[in-house]
Amino acid sequence: MYRPTSVALAVLLCSSLLVNGGKILVFPVDGSHWINMKVLVEELHARGHELTVIRPSDSWYIKPESPHYTSITVNSTAGFDEEGFGLFVDTMMKMRRDGASVWTRISLELELMEQFYEMNKLLIQLMVEMFEDVELMQSLRDAKYDVFLTDPAIGGGVVLGHRLGLPLVFNVRWTVQGEGHQAIAPSPLSYVPIPGAELTDKMTFPERINNVLYYFFTVFQVWYITDPIFKPFVHHYFGNDVHYMELFQSADIWLMRNDFTFEYPRPTMPNVVYMSGFQCKPSKPLSEELEAFVQSSGDHGVIVMTLGTLVGKLPEDITEDIAAAFAQLPQKVIWRHKGNRPSTLGNNTLLLDWLPQNDLLGHPKTRVFMAHGGTNGIQEAIYHGVPLVGLPLMFDQPDNFARMKARGVAKVLDIATVNKDNVLEALKEVLHDPTYREKMKLLSNLHRDQPMKPLDRAMFWIEFVMRNKGAAHLRTESYKMSTIQYYSIDVVAFLLAAVLLVFTIFVYALKILCRRVFRSKVKKE
Repeated sequence: MYRPTSVALAVLLCSSLLVNGGKILVFPVDGSHWINMKVLVEELHARGHELTVIRPSDSWYIKPESPHYTSITVNSTAGFDEEGFGLFVDTMMKMRRDGASVWTRISLELELMEQFYEMNKLLIQLMVEMFEDVELMQSLRDAKYDVFLTDPAIGGGVVLGHRLGLPLVFNVRWTVQGEGHQAIAPSPLSYVPIPGAELTDKMTFPERINNVLYYFFTVFQVWYITDPIFKPFVHHYFGNDVHYMELFQSADIWLMRNDFTFEYPRPTMPNVVYMSGFQCKPSKPLSEELEAFVQSSGDHGVIVMTLGTLVGKLPEDITEDIAAAFAQLPQKVIWRHKGNRPSTLGNNTLLLDWLPQNDLLGHPKTRVFMAHGGTNGIQEAIYHGVPLVGLPLMFDQPDNFARMKARGVAKVLDIATVNKDNVLEALKEVLHDPTYREKMKLLSNLHRDQPMKPLDRAMFWIEFVMRNKGAAHLRTESYKMSTIQYYSIDVVAFLLAAVLLVFTIFVYALKILCRRVFRSKVKKE
C-alpha cells in the first residue's frame, strides 16, 4: 500500500532537483546576435535557471525588463544606435553599388575596419568603467554565478568572465579576430577557406593563392583594429604576460552557431559543440488575415522576402525594380519593408513592417525565400527546406550565400547590378528549376538527421559546465604556447642544429683522417 506513495515521493524529489537551477550571468551582443542569444536565455529560464543579463543603456534590442531574466544596465555609448547604424548600412550599400572594382572593395574593407575599430574602442571604454566600478564588480562576485554565457564577437563578456573567475561558455560564430574556428582549431589554408574570401574547400591553385592573400589581409585587420585596443587593456588588468586571445581560447565550451551542412569539413576541437539551427522550430499557424492571403496564392504558392533585423529598406530605385519584378509573377509575395510604398507594387504583393519568418518558411505554400544572407535566416531556410534567392549587403552575408550557391540551393544577385530583369530571372529560375528545392530538401534532411536537437545539445553543455565547474578536460592547452612552440619551430631548429653539428664533426673527423693517411703515405715514400 505504500508503493504508490513512494513512487510519487521519488518523482517529486526528482522534479525538485530539476527545478533547482543555477545562476547564469549573460553578456550578449545587440542586434541579430541578441535574437539567437535570447533563444538560449528563454530556454534556460524554462529549465529553472536564474539569469542576469548585462546590457548597455543604449541597447537597441536588449530590453531592460523581461519575464525571463533580470537585467543590469550600465551607462554606455557602446550599444547599437538604430539611427547611427542605419546611416552606416546606407553607406555600405552605396559603396557596394559603386561597382566591383578593386578600389571599391578596398574602400569598403577600410570603412568596415574603421567602424569596427571605433566599436572596439567604445567597448573597451565601457569595460574600463565597469572594472573600475568597485561596487558593481563586488556585487557581481557576491552573486555567486555558476557560469558566464557570452558572445565573443565583441570581447567585453570574455574579459569580464575572466575577471570574475567564472566558467566560460560561448554562443559563437565570430570572435574579435574573425571566425571562431580560426582562434582554436587548426585551419590549413589549402582546404579551409577564410570567411570573406567566398571560396569553397575545393580550391584551384589561383583560389589557394587568393585564400592565402586574404588570410594575410585578416592578419592586417587584427593588427590594425584589435591589437591596439585589446593588448593595453589586457596587459593592464591581467598582466603583461597574457595575450588577449588566451582569454578567448581558454573558454570551456564553444557553442558554434553552424554545422557541416553550412560549414565545409574542417578540423575542430573537443570543446566545440555545433548547434546550427538551434533557433529553428516547427512553424505555428499564421494569423487569419495572413493565412487567407497565403491560401489565395493557389497552386502558385508564396515568395517571402525580408532583409533581417538590421535593414528595413533598400534604396528606392532598387525597391522599385524588385516590386516590378514581383508584379510579373503569378505567386503571392509577402515582403517585410519599412520604406515608402513602391509605385510599381503589384496586387500580388503584401508589405509588412514585421513578418513571422519561421512560420512563413515552414508553411507548405512557401516556394522561395528572398533574403540578405544573415546566418539565422539561412539556417531557418535550411531547416524548412526552402530554396533561396540572395541579395547580400554586408558583413558575412556574401560569404554565407557563396556557401549556399556552392551547394546548389541559392541564386545570388549583386546589389551593384541588381535590376528588374535579373531579379525576375533569378526568381523564375529558382521557382521552376526543381533541383534547387530538391537539393535544399536534402540539406534539410541532413540537418535534421541527428540524435539530439541542437537546442537540447546546447542546454546539455551549458548545464554540464555548471555541474562540473568548467570543462578543462576538453580544452587544449595549446593557447599557452608561443608561436615558436606551437609550430615546433624550436624543435626543428634544434634538430637542424644537431644535424649540422653531427655533419660538422663528421667533416672535421674526415679531414683529420685524410691528413693522417696523407702523412703516412708521405713518410713511406
